[in-house]
Amino acid sequence: MLQKKIRAVAGRLTEGLTIKGTLLILLGAMICTFGIHNIHQQTGITEGGVIGLMLLVEHWLGFSPALITPILDAACYLTAYKYLGGRFIRISIVSTLSVSLFYKVWELFPHMLPDLSAYPLLSALLGGLFVGVGVGIIVRQGGSSGGDDALALSISRVTHWRLSRAYLFTDLVVLGLSLTYIPYTRILFSVVTVTVSSFLIDRIQDFKIYRKEEATE
Repeated sequence: MLQKKIRAVAGRLTEGLTIKGTLLILLGAMICTFGIHNIHQQTGITEGGVIGLMLLVEHWLGFSPALITPILDAACYLTAYKYLGGRFIRISIVSTLSVSLFYKVWELFPHMLPDLSAYPLLSALLGGLFVGVGVGIIVRQGGSSGGDDALALSISRVTHWRLSRAYLFTDLVVLGLSLTYIPYTRILFSVVTVTVSSFLIDRIQDFKIYRKEEATE
């Protein structure tokens, strides 16, 4: 009986999500969290949105990102449900759990990249690359890596802003709060990383794949 209930819940969560889509979400979660764990958390260059809030709470209260992320996400998803619908929420549950899982996995290992604190611009660019590509892959599948994606997508839907602009808006608000523990010089590099990640998420989401026959018409 329990196994049937578990299968039924899993079926509802993955409704409308293909095996390929699920694998891509796992790939995106792996890429995104690898960059955050190995670059952002080592160098003190934060992201904005829920990721930035997660790092803020981790710094001041010492809570693990694996615990903080689902709580912050749930608050944002309550807002997103009205504008993005049930399918988005179902897929986002899968992707959010994937992100939390990979946070926990990376925490089991020492940092796999050298500490780039002495090279903040390089850290900002690489961190933005990992987050932008990872989150972009997830958003393209119709879900989100966390509540910041849900919030940015909701803002984009309501205001008709480009997705990159909605991301930057939420990111810059969080970066302002992050001035409580990060020097303003570091925040400048954080602006670089959120600009890079926002641009990549927007472009990956809008990326068009044309079939050969369409290209020859």
